Amino acid sequence: MMELDELRIFQAVLQEDGITRAAQRLHRVQSNVTTRLRQLEDKLGVALFLREGKRLVPTAAAWRLNDYAQRLLDLAEEARLAMADAAPSGRLRLGAMESTAAARLAPVLADYHARYPAVQLELQTGESRTLTAAVLDGRLDAALASGPLDDDRLEQTVVAVEDIVLVAAAARGAPSLEELADSTLLTFGSGCSYRQRLEAWLRRQGVQPRRIVELGSYHAMLSCVACGMGLALLPQALLDSMPQMAAQVSTHALPDDLSRAPTLLIRRRQTCLPALQALETMLIKRAWAGSGLGDSTND
Repeated sequence: MMELDELRIFQAVLQEDGITRAAQRLHRVQSNVTTRLRQLEDKLGVALFLREGKRLVPTAAAWRLNDYAQRLLDLAEEARLAMADAAPSGRLRLGAMESTAAARLAPVLADYHARYPAVQLELQTGESRTLTAAVLDGRLDAALASGPLDDDRLEQTVVAVEDIVLVAAAARGAPSLEELADSTLLTFGSGCSYRQRLEAWLRRQGVQPRRIVELGSYHAMLSCVACGMGLALLPQALLDSMPQMAAQVSTHALPDDLSRAPTLLIRRRQTCLPALQALETMLIKRAWAGSGLGDSTND
C-alpha cells in the first residue's frame, strides 16, 4: 500500500527534477530518497523514472501518478486541518496575475494578514496560463487568473470584472485597424490572457500587428507606451492605481467582446482549505462593498 510520505518524496523528485535537490528540499539524505522512490515503484509495479546516468526522466506513469498523488496529499492535509482546528492556519500558496497583484491585492492581503497571522501566505505572480497549470499540478493552492476558463477540474469564483482598455501615447488618438496593423504591441508572454484576447480579435479583423515586444512588468510596459514605442492592452484598474504613469498615456475603448474580463479565483475541485475559504470570503465581501470588483458566482 502506498504511503503519503512516499508520495511526498515522489512529488519532490518530480518537481525538483532529480534526487539531489529533492533531498535538499525534504531535508533527507539522498540514499533515503532513492530507496523510498524505488519502494514506491515496486509497490506500483511500474517505473516512474528512467535512469540516464545521474539524470532521472519522468515516465508517462509518473505524470499520471502525480495527479492522484496531489489529490491524496491535499485530502490528507484537509483532514488534518479539520481534525486539528477549523481556524485558518498553515501555508497558503496563492498565484495572481501581475495586474491583479498590483491593482487589487494589496489591501486584501494586508487585511488578511492582520486577521489570520497563523497563515503563512506565499504569493507568486505570473500569466494566467502558467498560474492555471500550477494550480492543476498542485504547485499552487489557488490563483487569480483571467477567465473564462473551460476546465472541469477547476472550481472558479468571479472576484473581479476588469474593464480592459487600449493604451497609447498621450498625444495619440484612437488607432484605426490600419494603424493597429502597423503598430508594435507591447505585451507579456504568450500565456497572458489579455494578449490572447487582443490577438484573437485582430485575427478576426484580418489584422497582423507589425511587431510584438514582450516585457516583464507593467511599469516597463507603460513607460514604453508613454514614449510612443507601441500600444498595450491593460486593465483600467491598474491605470487607476498608478495615476502618475496613467497621466502620461491615453486610453481608448475596445469592442464589447474585449472590453470586460472576469478575474477568477481558481482551485482544484474538492479543495477545501480553511485559509483559502477565508481569503475567498474576503475577496467576495470586497466585491460586494463596491470596490470595483464584479459580482461573485460559483461554477
